[in-house]
Amino acid sequence: MAPLTWDQVGERFYEVGVDHGVLYLPDQAGVYNTGFAWNGLTTVTESPSGAEASPQYADNIKYLNLISAEEFGGTIEAFTYPEEFGQCDGTDLPSPGVALGQQGRKMFGMSYRTRVGNDVDGTEYGYKLHLLYGLQAAPSEKAYATINDSPEAIAFSWEVTSTPTPVSDHKPTSLIVIDSTVVDSADLTALEDLLYGKASVEAALPTPDAVIALFGTP
Repeated sequence: MAPLTWDQVGERFYEVGVDHGVLYLPDQAGVYNTGFAWNGLTTVTESPSGAEASPQYADNIKYLNLISAEEFGGTIEAFTYPEEFGQCDGTDLPSPGVALGQQGRKMFGMSYRTRVGNDVDGTEYGYKLHLLYGLQAAPSEKAYATINDSPEAIAFSWEVTSTPTPVSDHKPTSLIVIDSTVVDSADLTALEDLLYGKASVEAALPTPDAVIALFGTP
């Protein structure tokens, strides 16, 4: 048996950046069959919560740990957002250019990409696709400041929570991550054709079951 080694050439991996953001809106059946490019995306913070231990005692000892359910949440930050996101942010457009706040907030899905790098290929080594389901945005602060000698673009931010979507033979989930350095390239291309659309196909977010079926079984 070979001994363990560390920091070998080509094995110093890291993850960086965020791009290729897409907003998906569900239809009346909950199918995310319409996608919109999300320009100006700066940060997506994934913040799972829960999965906390609840110790149980018996016979004067710690008998076991029960783990609470895990929930997915996070924060989205951007310089701008698709007009269609307004209905997810409590905005209604009764006519073009007129926006009403404090309206209902529609559920949405999202995908974005992060770069995977190493010490040989840099950030061209690969990437990961993050697919998010059942998201809802909470009201957030928007700070408008005067232009001065050091102007900065307004940064919008939204806290999001999620309702997990069903997955066959697994617990419901709000997050799927696809690693381009591991999966089959043809299957990855097929997924990206669905996520980003083609000349004859509208961009859409496939269900977790459809994603799993696309990559098959080991």
